Amino acid sequence: MKPFPRAEISSSALQNNLAVLRQQASSSQVMAVVKANGYGHGLLNVAKCLNNADGFGLARLEEALELRAGGIKARLLLLEGFFRSTDLPLLVEHDIDTVVHHESQIEMLEQAHLTKPVTVWLKVDSGMHRLGVTPEQFSAVYSRLMACENVAKPIHLMTHFACADEPDNHYTQVQMHTFNQLTADLPGFRTLANSAGALYWPKSQGDWIRPGIAMYGVSPVTGDCGANHGLIPAMNLVSRLIAVREHKANQPVGYGCYWTAKQDTRLGVVAIGYGDGYPRNAPEGTPVWINGRRVPIVGRVSMDMLTVDLGHDATDQVGDDVLLWGQALPVEEVAEHIGTIAYELVTKLTPRVAVCLA
Repeated sequence: MKPFPRAEISSSALQNNLAVLRQQASSSQVMAVVKANGYGHGLLNVAKCLNNADGFGLARLEEALELRAGGIKARLLLLEGFFRSTDLPLLVEHDIDTVVHHESQIEMLEQAHLTKPVTVWLKVDSGMHRLGVTPEQFSAVYSRLMACENVAKPIHLMTHFACADEPDNHYTQVQMHTFNQLTADLPGFRTLANSAGALYWPKSQGDWIRPGIAMYGVSPVTGDCGANHGLIPAMNLVSRLIAVREHKANQPVGYGCYWTAKQDTRLGVVAIGYGDGYPRNAPEGTPVWINGRRVPIVGRVSMDMLTVDLGHDATDQVGDDVLLWGQALPVEEVAEHIGTIAYELVTKLTPRVAVCLA
């Protein structure tokens, strides 16, 4: 019997999405971003499904070490860089690239005793104002890294967009101009484009693109859907009806008697809740997919269960599968109902949800 709730991960969808992004940025290499446990899809499983990606982007050294232990040989890049001087020998031993964005990292590189240099991607703050060296700092920092024997040459260059998921916002062009002006004529790879950059800002694609959410079949843009770009959702989040109940008009259901039926109906109880990572704040009307149709959540989402209004004439039965999001019900649509972003939904699933390759 299949476990429930479960996240069914489609290897063919992941491969399709990689192919679509390669076609979208045909002159770029693809660094698939697999941080946050592969955006909730399973870190090692995703990397193995995407074994023809040119590289993988990660947030933590521990993630990179897990991929190396799992046999992944491709280029790995720590997108937030290293945090401790003791990380540096591990980068060398396991051939892991690192972003450098702060003076403290430069100091650690200068003071380290390493068996070979580390491959560095210098992050430019072109306008995100979160991580990276400012345009005013760039020349001095670049020269300092060039002089450091623990830094492999050439130094690669990167930036990150603040508003690329707003296709009409000119700020992305401002960031592109700032980055390109600073790095003109310097050697090394350049990477600017995240998912939104790759899909909406072709002039930002550079030597490498760094798709995250798009790799999983999801659009980064509010109001858009991955299917509009030929992307296929890689995750089907599935649970099961564990009860079907007759429910009288004017009777409530759930904690706080939050919802009351306007007419006689049938309610379904689904075995998933905020203990599994499904948002407690999902409002009445948020859809789930049962037996080929959307039905609305009613009442409050609880730790282990949520309830849905199946309708008076429903024939659904205990044991029927319930799709919370996936190919028949885009996670982007669910996120809009809840008032969040798809990124949060897929990455917040808890270990109670079994992750299965389908």
